[in-house]
Amino acid sequence: MIDLLAAGRALGYAAVAAGILLFAVAALGLLRLPDVYTRLSAVTKAATLGVCLVLLGALLIEPSWRTAIPLLLAVALQLITSPVGGFALGRAAYRAGVSLNTRAHYNDLARDEALRDEALPPPRASDTERHSPDDTRNHPTRRLPQ
Repeated sequence: MIDLLAAGRALGYAAVAAGILLFAVAALGLLRLPDVYTRLSAVTKAATLGVCLVLLGALLIEPSWRTAIPLLLAVALQLITSPVGGFALGRAAYRAGVSLNTRAHYNDLARDEALRDEALPPPRASDTERHSPDDTRNHPTRRLPQ
């Protein structure tokens, strides 16, 4: 007869080992991949899954409600925040002008921005005027005395 607690612990240790392996793959990707976007993609995906596997493995090793609630909450937060953070970092790198790898075949953000710029009406003259810091005509919080 199979002892379920021992089988769960063995599965937990396997999940922790798989999570550690994903961390190693993420580190290798960080060193070997050619540009910031592919590095960021590899690290975000591998680290997210690695953390989730380590946490779920810890839950299987020590199964109780006292460990389940914070570990499952941590897994949920990891699955929500890590991809969003990776997206934000990639978008910031793109807007900062970090170039794509020369082997990249397409640039979806450039295409999307070009389509957006075509759909927008041209700016009005009042939108493009620059006012001096002392000019209070259009400042929302400063009012001229009447």
